[in-house]
Amino acid sequence: MSKYPTSPLAVSLPSLPAVPGVRLASVEAGLRYSGRLDLTLMEFAPSTTVAGVFTQNKCPGAPIDWCRTILKNGKARGLLVNAGIANVFTGKAGFEAVQRSAEAAAKVIGCAAEEIFVSSTGVIGEQLPYQKIIDIMPKLHQQLDENQWAETAQAILTTDTFAKGYSLKTKIGTETVTIQGIAKGSGMIAPDMATMLSFVTTDAKLPTSVLQTLLSKKVKTTFNAITVDSDTSTSDTLLLFATGIANTPEITDVNDPRLNDFATALENVLKELALLVIKDGEGVSKLIEITVAGAMSDESAFKIGMSIGNSPLVKTAITGEDANWGRIVMAVGKAGEPANRDTLSVAIGDVWVAHEGGVLDNYDHATVEKHMKEETIKIKVDLNLGNGKATIWSCNLTKGYIDINGSYLRS
Repeated sequence: MSKYPTSPLAVSLPSLPAVPGVRLASVEAGLRYSGRLDLTLMEFAPSTTVAGVFTQNKCPGAPIDWCRTILKNGKARGLLVNAGIANVFTGKAGFEAVQRSAEAAAKVIGCAAEEIFVSSTGVIGEQLPYQKIIDIMPKLHQQLDENQWAETAQAILTTDTFAKGYSLKTKIGTETVTIQGIAKGSGMIAPDMATMLSFVTTDAKLPTSVLQTLLSKKVKTTFNAITVDSDTSTSDTLLLFATGIANTPEITDVNDPRLNDFATALENVLKELALLVIKDGEGVSKLIEITVAGAMSDESAFKIGMSIGNSPLVKTAITGEDANWGRIVMAVGKAGEPANRDTLSVAIGDVWVAHEGGVLDNYDHATVEKHMKEETIKIKVDLNLGNGKATIWSCNLTKGYIDINGSYLRS
């Protein structure tokens, strides 16, 4: 785990119960770190289906290429994750490392290598010493247990300062199922499916087509709606595994009303995991929630929200607890989306500070100043042009971010 101070927004890891059909374990493989867990194996029941979304960065890592290829099969028996080395920009040797590691995991699980998903996070450009993974695989497999979620949540971290997990129970029809996930991410966070990894499991029985449609839809308002620093990682991975152990009714249509509660719960799990990533943004001291309304479309509202959330001037103003609404106006205007200065209104917290093109001289300064001292800063923008709306989450920018990223390769 990170050598840096724990985020002031840190959340304690909740109890993460066993998920039927999932066994997992983590070990110290010494891939880059010493004295900590850095290699994880999850084993899934033979009935497991899988869905995934990955980085849109044009320079993805070898594990991304591997996962995209095997995802087409829709089946999974295992997941292998290492922390410390991203296996990105490593050429043919990088792909060989993935393939050989997957083969080693497949051998101990008893399946095809193409049923093993592989994920890596860490430094770009360093070769992954996969022989260490091969050598320790039998030991890793022997330690598989259904109750090692806390250890696994720790093992996948890099510059993170706290482990991240969330769990919910919901129903499909009358059958109760679990949706549970872990995530890592602190810097290089601007997912477009930073470094952001998240692995979610459920014991529900769902076909790959339904699972993929659900995940692709729900990621838009959760992981794709967060940003720490506007940098989209080469390794972003979100995988959803459904073991099929629960006796749920057969669902073949994503619009089946029996799936409604599950879909809502899935979105809630993804949102909570995404917010945990933001709360561990490198150097973070404040969470920023940005709501944009009155845009020409939801997509336009989203882009404007991201323009605000990624603005260094907005982020540093929030660090200084300065209600500089002018910087928010600037960020709206530079987004490249339809906007009219003379219809634009801005609120900080619950107080409208500017309305239809001008500052409100009588706004409650004391209430705004009090809000700026809180840990969660809320910004609202109304363009008054249409019905488009979106909410995104960001964090402030501090010297801590520079300290962490100025010495990352030496950490």
